Amino acid sequence: MTKKQKLTIAAIVAITALLAALILFSGASKSAPADAHAESGHNHAAEKTTKDDHKEAKGGHDEDKDHKDDDHDEKGHDGKGHDEDSKIAFSDQQLKTAGIVLDTAAPGRIRTSLQLPGEIRFNQDRTAHVVPKVNGVVESVSANLGQQVKKGQVLAIVSSSTLSEQRSELLNAQQRLTLAQATHAREKTLWQEKISAEQDYLQAGQALKEAEIAVRNAQQKLAAIGAGASASGLNRYEIRAPFDGIVVEKHLALGEAVKEDASIFTISDLSSVWAEMTVAARDMNAVRVGESVTVNATAFASSANGKIAYVGALLGEQTRTAKAHVVLPNPGNAWRPGLFVNVDVLAQETDVALAVAADAVQSVEQKQVVFVRVADGFRKQEVTPGRSDGKRVEILKGLSAGDVYAAAGSFVIKAELGKGSAEHAH
Repeated sequence: MTKKQKLTIAAIVAITALLAALILFSGASKSAPADAHAESGHNHAAEKTTKDDHKEAKGGHDEDKDHKDDDHDEKGHDGKGHDEDSKIAFSDQQLKTAGIVLDTAAPGRIRTSLQLPGEIRFNQDRTAHVVPKVNGVVESVSANLGQQVKKGQVLAIVSSSTLSEQRSELLNAQQRLTLAQATHAREKTLWQEKISAEQDYLQAGQALKEAEIAVRNAQQKLAAIGAGASASGLNRYEIRAPFDGIVVEKHLALGEAVKEDASIFTISDLSSVWAEMTVAARDMNAVRVGESVTVNATAFASSANGKIAYVGALLGEQTRTAKAHVVLPNPGNAWRPGLFVNVDVLAQETDVALAVAADAVQSVEQKQVVFVRVADGFRKQEVTPGRSDGKRVEILKGLSAGDVYAAAGSFVIKAELGKGSAEHAH
């Protein structure tokens, strides 16, 4: 055997030994996972058995829990749990601190009213449009816009040729009267002494009467324009205030020519004003002379009581409404003309079975509620409100007569309820 053949055989033997070793190693690896898997299955089965036993032992507790849940549901169903949730704790000291006032639900009277729009205007019975009454030229103006004037106070002076003629006429009539009086006295003496004829005496008497009539006529002309005899000049005309009031309009200036019918001043006595309202045709039956009303300003918190003094008998052709007004005292000029107001007219008074204060009704979760007093707190009670006059509210459903509730300061309780709900949700 050659050397080459020996090497070949040795290589074959080595390869065969190597393959046998590989085959043996592969069989050992497969048997090891199988044993591990078998052992793992055994452990899982044991664990499952243990869990089942634990679950079976715990079954009694689950049944107890179910019973408790049933009890809780029944408690919520009978309403007791709901009452506890709606209770707001409030001690007597907290009531005083928060300013909460308690009241008792009882029968009451609701005063229903009709609200009409209105406006403050000048009292036309105490408003004057001053005119010169004669043509002339303004010499001086002593009154200013907004000035308080007294009756008879000089507002302005006008120089008028017309007035000068009228005063001259009066002076001439007075001189003729003086002459007629002297002539009549002389003729009377002559007639009594049988010196002159009776006819001369009678003519003198007739002339005297005519002179007297002429004087009275001239005086009345001057009185009609508010002028009299003037020592400073025949053409000087003084324009005076007709009564105490305030100059609210002024339409003249120094040197201006004015006509006899020009409105140069408007003076109004603002110690009283009109609250003029617009009344629709459907409300005419409720608005009558003598009815009590309350006038409320829209721009600020102010109100006044009065009675209707006038209701128009005719409706406007365009608006189909009538005018009415209330005379209001105006101390301190608080009611200024031009101010918009609302006029509440008392329509009727109705007795109701149950009523509470208007401030007691609060809106919670889009529901109307009243907070009823219970032990150590309040309970939220949903109600159905009816008619209201702004002070009292009729309660149709939800309360009973004798229930004590929060009449004033109920918003504080509402705030506490809101905080409690927020904390509970959190």
